[in-house]
Formats: sequence, structure tokens, C-alpha cells
Amino acid sequence: MIENARMIKVPLKNAAEAQSLFGPQDKFLRMVEAQAEARIYSREEEIVIQGSAADIEWLQQLFDVLLTLVRNNYILSERDVAYALELAKQMKADQLLDLFKGEIAVTHRGKPIRVKTIGQKQYVSTIHKKDIVFGIGPAGTGKTYLACVLAVTALKEGKVKRIVLTRPAVEAGENLGFLPGDLQEKVDPYLRPLYDALNDVLGPDQVAKSLERGLIEIAPLAYMRGRTLDDSFIILDEAQNTTPEQMKMFLTRLGFGSKMVITGDITQIDLPKGVKSGMIEAERILRDVPEIGIITFAEQDVVRHSLVQKIIVAYNLDKEKHG
Repeated sequence: MIENARMIKVPLKNAAEAQSLFGPQDKFLRMVEAQAEARIYSREEEIVIQGSAADIEWLQQLFDVLLTLVRNNYILSERDVAYALELAKQMKADQLLDLFKGEIAVTHRGKPIRVKTIGQKQYVSTIHKKDIVFGIGPAGTGKTYLACVLAVTALKEGKVKRIVLTRPAVEAGENLGFLPGDLQEKVDPYLRPLYDALNDVLGPDQVAKSLERGLIEIAPLAYMRGRTLDDSFIILDEAQNTTPEQMKMFLTRLGFGSKMVITGDITQIDLPKGVKSGMIEAERILRDVPEIGIITFAEQDVVRHSLVQKIIVAYNLDKEKHG
């Protein structure tokens, strides 16, 4: 029995809406009930929520928002419901409605690409507004993928003349000479995640053609020295593995009409012991420069399997305990 129980009803257009909201085998419903002191069930064409006075308000917002998404033909996932739950508890679930209003691009197969979390929305918005943006956060938050999507969009719209992708080859100590093949083949293993995003948006054939024509350039960070990059969209991936000297060298390559996006996860630094991360230093030095955007993703922004988020949280808790 729930003390001080209140009851609200959410009207539905049909039984299918209840199925979408409750999820396969009522999985989403169980997720919600595990987080609230409430009993939730569907009756004819309505959802009935009986809950404590403390929970009823955010539960109403949660179901109103999820129902709006369903009515806009959005297919809810476990991750969407988990994220909406977190926001609803802070009475912020309505912010989710903006996420699905516009697509930022389409894949080469015509599937719309949309931001999936508020952190991603802020990231995309900041890249549109500022010439240098840092995207810092754990794996699976879409930092690199979204940067590549926006780079391709800028190229297609004629806002830039080329895309430059780079990454520090830490494991090879920036010395790629021992790898077989030409520069492209030497660099490929380090830049596979960037290719994956490009292939998704352009398709493998178009990526290959763009590489041949020099519209997309892929190079290790060491090859950036001495260049000025005008009219380019430049992405530095795995930037936590740059040294302070490399980061300064890279940032000062910025030319007219260019954008830079620097992505990395400062919990996964592979630099030799005692070597500082250029990304951590850049964040400290540049955080007060208003023209530079610094977006920090949280584990709630992870858009891979929901278990990835739990793994990150567990590692973070362990780090806090043991230092």
C-alpha cells in the first residue's frame, strides 16, 4: 500500500500506444516501477498511475513526454527510457522533445541521424557556433561519430573544402615507418573509428572517391607540423594521447574558414608514465577563452548498449574508492 497515494490517468488513442510505452514484455514498465513508489497499469484506452505524492508529478511528465515521442513515430529503446527517467526525476524530461525534432544528417541509406542525449545536442550546437570545440567524455558518447557527421555535412554544403582527420599514433610513438604499405595503409589501423563514421554517412564508395580527390585527408598528427589549414573541418581524435607540445602545435594549425573538433576520453590515457596529456592541459589553459567550446559528456550520454554506461559508472566508483 502506497502512503498518501494519488492517482492520475494518461489517455491513449489505442492499445498499441500502451505497448510502445511499456516495452517488450513490459520491460520499460518494470524499469519505471523500480525507480518509483508507484503502481502503473493500462486500462482500456488509458494508463493509470497510482503513486506517492512525491513521485506522481515526475511520473506524469515522464509518460507525457514518452507518449509524445511515440506519437511522433519514435521507437523507444531501453536507453531512451533510462535517460528519460533520469531527466524526469529532475522535472527536465520535456527537454527530450527537442532532441527528436530535427535530424542533423542522413546516412547514405537515407536513415535520419539525430542527437540522442542532451549532452549530444549541446555538443552539436556548440560545433555549429564555435571554431574550436573540445568533446571530452567516456567511450560511446558519440563524440567522434557526430564530429564526422557534421564534417561531412559542412563539406556537402560547401562550408569547407576538405575534411582532415588525424589521431596521435601513440602505440607506434608517432613513428609509423615500421608498418608496411604507403602512408594511407600505415595510418588506417589508427583511424578505423573515423572511417566507420564516414562510411555510415557517405558510403564506402563515396569515401574512397573523396580520399582520391583529396576532399578527405587522413594523416597522423606528426604530419600536421608546419601546415596552416584553411577552409577545412579538422578532427583530432583520441586527443587525450597528445602531449602538451603536440596539442599546441595542432591548435595553432587553425586557418581561416576552418573548424576544429578535438575529441578524447581523459580516463583512457596511453601516454608513457610521467608524460602529461595535452588535452587535460588545453582544457585548463583554454577554458576561459569564450570563442572555444568545451563540452564534457557524462556517463548518461553513452549511446551504446546500456551495459556500457553501467561499466563506466562502476569503474568511476572504483577509482573514487581506491584513488
